[in-house]
Amino acid sequence: MDRETWKKSPLTRKEKVHTQIFANAAQASRLIAEEIAALIRDKADKKQKAVLGLATGSSPLGVYKELIRMHKEEGLSFQNVITFNLDEYYPMQPTSLQSYVRFMKENLFDEIDIPPDNVHIPDGTLPRDKVAEFCAEYERLITDAGGLDLQILGIGRTGHIGFNEPGSPLDSSTRLVTLDYVTRTDAASDFFGQENVPRKAITMGIGAIMKSKRCILMAWGENKARIVQKAIEGELSEQVPATYLQQHPNTLYVLEESASTELSRVQRPWCFVPIDWTSQTTTKKAVIWLAKKLGKAVLKLTDRDYMDNGMSDLILDQDSAYNINIRVFKLLQRTITGWPGGKPNVDDTHRPERKDPAQKRVLIFSPHPDDDVISMGGTFQRLVDQGHEVYTAYQTSGNIAVFDDDVMRFADFVADIRQQEEEKTNGHDTLYHRVVKSIRSKQPGDIDSDEVLNVKALIRKSEARAACRYVGVPDERIHFLNLPFYETGTVKKRPPGEQDFQIVCDLIQQIQPHQIYAAGDLSDPHGTHRVCLQVIFESIDRLKQSGALNQDDCWVWLYRGAWQEYPMDEIDMAVPLSPDEVTGKRRAIFKHQSQKDTALFPGADPREFWQRAEARNAQLAQDYDELGLPEYAAMEAFKRYHY
Repeated sequence: MDRETWKKSPLTRKEKVHTQIFANAAQASRLIAEEIAALIRDKADKKQKAVLGLATGSSPLGVYKELIRMHKEEGLSFQNVITFNLDEYYPMQPTSLQSYVRFMKENLFDEIDIPPDNVHIPDGTLPRDKVAEFCAEYERLITDAGGLDLQILGIGRTGHIGFNEPGSPLDSSTRLVTLDYVTRTDAASDFFGQENVPRKAITMGIGAIMKSKRCILMAWGENKARIVQKAIEGELSEQVPATYLQQHPNTLYVLEESASTELSRVQRPWCFVPIDWTSQTTTKKAVIWLAKKLGKAVLKLTDRDYMDNGMSDLILDQDSAYNINIRVFKLLQRTITGWPGGKPNVDDTHRPERKDPAQKRVLIFSPHPDDDVISMGGTFQRLVDQGHEVYTAYQTSGNIAVFDDDVMRFADFVADIRQQEEEKTNGHDTLYHRVVKSIRSKQPGDIDSDEVLNVKALIRKSEARAACRYVGVPDERIHFLNLPFYETGTVKKRPPGEQDFQIVCDLIQQIQPHQIYAAGDLSDPHGTHRVCLQVIFESIDRLKQSGALNQDDCWVWLYRGAWQEYPMDEIDMAVPLSPDEVTGKRRAIFKHQSQKDTALFPGADPREFWQRAEARNAQLAQDYDELGLPEYAAMEAFKRYHY
């Protein structure tokens, strides 16, 4: 939707800044890269410099990847480009893993032909008394270059742009700032623990950003949806610095669908434009929205309720509230089943799963070695108890998410039971001593040695086996895939490659499952779930194209992880759990002792994973109850993926 169409559309009237929504981040990143490339070429034709403001973090990675491709395959030159990065942690050495200098070199500058003297990044090595002078000079350099032609931005969960945290004034300049608690929590995974995240950073100010001729802000993932809505539709507020962009004359927000879900045009389009109510999905979404808004059960909604809330045309199109309510109530009711593998010897016309075959081969993919029991532990147990042949496949080792203390504890154990190795080597070169030496010489954020990584992987593997045995899955049905994209020893991973796809394809062909379960959430703070899902989708597509997988024979169900639940209108199967099953799920999660108490990468939620899972499952049950459905202790939700 171009700017003029966006301005005129009644669907977007709540939005205060031009916004485009794309199906996925890759599509959106290409659009941004194409605009940057067009700017660079136009400036080159005019013998001028293109001055770019650049961002770091996961959001612009796709843009940088596409620019590199354009440089290598289309001859896009960066000889006439001058860049200014938004920010840098302070203090920070440029060679550190978390340095934005290193980030930009590895993800863009080392792969293109930009002159090194044209690159500007805040200096995290300066003495404290030199920072203010540097910041003033940084802004002078931007001015001398002619000002920023284009500034690309991400958005933090506090609404910050750059490191301009809540409370930053509109006219703020480049400066040293103190990072917000939420920002430091979000960065904890990059630093292997929040205690290692710097408390300060140097950031380009709001005032400098607002002077740029063009701003593009990008946001991906469900975890950004709420703050994106505030930034686009909310009132101007220094508590959400991104709202300042509402006053910029040439700003574009670029979102993938998952980051747009809280926008009014997505949540309730019927309030703004006429809707095609022949869609059962749209009607279901609208009725659930109305019931939640009014705090009513679905069957209690009246004609007046519909008419007072912008849904009178639904009444006109589809008869009375009474009949609409019954239809939607039945749709919700049919999602609930205590038989996730299908109930034998029944009419399955309106059930979420097929009744045949009565005993199915079930393959549960788990991105990390605990996501299966955290996300669908109750359903997992139910599938085993109901006689299905259940297999688990742990896509990654999860080795970076283990504390060094746990490695020491297990190394102590190994040392105690293998004293003979100690004797053979005179106690100087055992696994124990090598591990201890490696950990004691390690600085925060350093990459682990291969031996330490291996011990961490073994810890996660033994915990996963313990959880599977508790549920009732024999060892021969437990698969550890160790997908190569993950095995870097750092938070940053490689893109998925041919070997990753082949491993998953081979396993699916070996098991020939009737059901596949996979993590479908995109809010994972360090992105592993997103990549694991991409690998599964690509593998399924390949097998479908080759004729080795058929949607009629194998159904794919997506579950959500520790961060967020599916919206009720998207749920295709809801499995109720009794209080005893909730307790059983908790015990299975507890088998993952290295993730108990405090996980290394907890994300923004300080609660333990089992607490988050129980709260989310209880909330879903309450949501069904409030809509007038049966009351359960907890529920796990799934969405069917049609391939």
